[in-house]
Amino acid sequence: MNIPKLKKIKSGKKYHDITLKDEYSWVDQSDILDVLKEPKKLLPEVRKYIQENNSLTKDYFKDVKGLQKKLFDEIKSKIKLDDTSLKFKDKKYYYWTKTEAKGNYGKRIRQLIDGSKPEEVFFDGDIEKKKYGSEYFGIGSVNVSHCDRYMAYSLDLKGSEYYTIYLKNLDTNKNAVDTIENTSGSVTWSLDSKSFFYSKLDKFHRPRQIFKHIIGTKTENDKLIFEEKDETFTCGIGLTSDEKYFVIGTSDHITTEEYFFRSNAKEINPTIFQKRKKDVRYSIDSWQGNFYIHTNEGARDYKILKCRTDQINNIEVFIPEKKETVIGDLNFLDEYILRGEKSDAISKLFVRNIKTNEEEEIKISEEAIGVPSISLMQKDTNTKEIRVGWESMATPGRVYEYNIDSKEKKLVKEIEIPSGHDPNKYVVERIKAKSHDGRIIPISLVRLKNSKQDGKSKVLLYAYGAYKHSVDPSFSASRFCLVDRGIIFAIAHIRGGGDLGDIWHEEGKKKLKKNTFLDYIACANHLIDQRYSYKGGICFYGGSAGGLTGGAVANMAPELFFAMLLLVPFVDTMTTMLNKKLPLTPAEWELWGNPIDSKEYFEYILSYSPYNNLDNKTYPSMLITTSLFDNRVLYSEPVKYIAKLRDVKLDSNLQLLKCKMEAAGHGGMSGRDNSITELAEEYSFVLKTAKILD
Repeated sequence: MNIPKLKKIKSGKKYHDITLKDEYSWVDQSDILDVLKEPKKLLPEVRKYIQENNSLTKDYFKDVKGLQKKLFDEIKSKIKLDDTSLKFKDKKYYYWTKTEAKGNYGKRIRQLIDGSKPEEVFFDGDIEKKKYGSEYFGIGSVNVSHCDRYMAYSLDLKGSEYYTIYLKNLDTNKNAVDTIENTSGSVTWSLDSKSFFYSKLDKFHRPRQIFKHIIGTKTENDKLIFEEKDETFTCGIGLTSDEKYFVIGTSDHITTEEYFFRSNAKEINPTIFQKRKKDVRYSIDSWQGNFYIHTNEGARDYKILKCRTDQINNIEVFIPEKKETVIGDLNFLDEYILRGEKSDAISKLFVRNIKTNEEEEIKISEEAIGVPSISLMQKDTNTKEIRVGWESMATPGRVYEYNIDSKEKKLVKEIEIPSGHDPNKYVVERIKAKSHDGRIIPISLVRLKNSKQDGKSKVLLYAYGAYKHSVDPSFSASRFCLVDRGIIFAIAHIRGGGDLGDIWHEEGKKKLKKNTFLDYIACANHLIDQRYSYKGGICFYGGSAGGLTGGAVANMAPELFFAMLLLVPFVDTMTTMLNKKLPLTPAEWELWGNPIDSKEYFEYILSYSPYNNLDNKTYPSMLITTSLFDNRVLYSEPVKYIAKLRDVKLDSNLQLLKCKMEAAGHGGMSGRDNSITELAEEYSFVLKTAKILD
């Protein structure tokens, strides 16, 4: 098999008296951000290398094309293609969504509550895609004005997350001339429906300005209402639950600052709520004359404070912090406050009577491990009826209408698996591994009930481990394409994520980042020790920052794996953290450390960065994906990684690179069928390397 080669150019840059050598540094072309908008600017040698790798990957999959087709059909057969969401009762209209077998992007529908007119499709994704003639079709926001007459929507037509905002008059069903380019995609309407707010992207793809656009006026006349001066902070705007205030939030990964102004204000002069304090995150909402403050100040896993909206310096505790419990945000009704919390990576829901201040848990299912949810049914908050939901790794999602007073619940929607699904065929388990420092790491898994725990099964072990992101033990019908073939699906709730609260995140970032990787290795070894699998029976599965975890553990313990799926992986960590012109880098220093200013951080990142630590050893088979249009993890990272990996490795395993040269984003190609195709290919790689080909 002809393995592509990438040319090497000797290069070395000195940082903190340390020379960083990188023979592929030329791939990080100086105008690399321009490639996101115009792929013709890609260096010809890199283009050729990518094309050769794509051909190699295509050849690799030739003998499993039948399996891929079978997997595609299986996955699609598990999706109810013609499906309708539950209706939300707004002021004048019911709003809901609908998917159809023949489409990929779904429809948004509404109907007058009094039924005097037939339902209308006010946004049809498939029609819009055809209208714009783009291969990629990313939908940012679709927001209808408060008067129900206008719709502002934003589209990314390449995958690089530069969103253009369009405006449509729903009375005439025609687009207005108002078009705003290079935005973050968010749209927030003013209450009078004469204007809306949006965030503009700067030259480094960071939303640091908020503008007000008045319908029918030229974009160049839009009024700047807020600008963030700190390049590490980005901003956005939203409306409070009672629609009394607009709130501007600006933040990096660990610190926030919020401003507010009256939603009916003629002149906008935002008032700061609390000045930014390093490592303090907070958000405000208003209800019945009070501000509710969700904050981690003095409470690592958050607490809720409360004050009158005209007395913001007179704050009292509303919900105190709880040890090792993450306190969630609030939802409001006239007589009740709804909230969630999480401990030991298990979520719970609570309802509080505003008059009596009594609170109780809403129990939805007898299953011990799963994901509860809560949502409002209508705009009018004078109600005792809400929707609650439940799903687990074995049980498809169910939604109930729930009466808070009577505690009665009525099943109103259940995720239907057309090809059939019996939850009783499977076992969901929560087991725990001891990491290198004694920390106990939860593992959630689902397997066939009749599978033997004899140390012979293969395990797909998913992980993320960054940004305080929690990985819920939720339902995914497609996973059963693997589980039904005898592969155990497991989630390692490793540090760096937020599964067990803020300390879980803190213990997996900056100079403690290696805990993330060591936790994953501990989870893999525990699965082996408990005879769920064996050494060499694990498949790593993760993307983006999860791909960093995969790249790191590949260097640290490659013998554990028979294969690895590294999807848009953050594997050239050092190069990215040294480039402050990239979209995310300045804000990311609070997570990884700043190697430009600190020798300690430079040395620490260098000690684990997957690209920099590739060595002469045996690596497992890998499928590595990327996209030319991905602004979050640039294509250069996987390209350099695969080239260097092949230079140094001692094995004869095949490590593959697939780079999407057509429009695609960080999450892959757009559209339902494209997503299924990509997933079928990933699963076929797992099954082929696992030697399960039926």
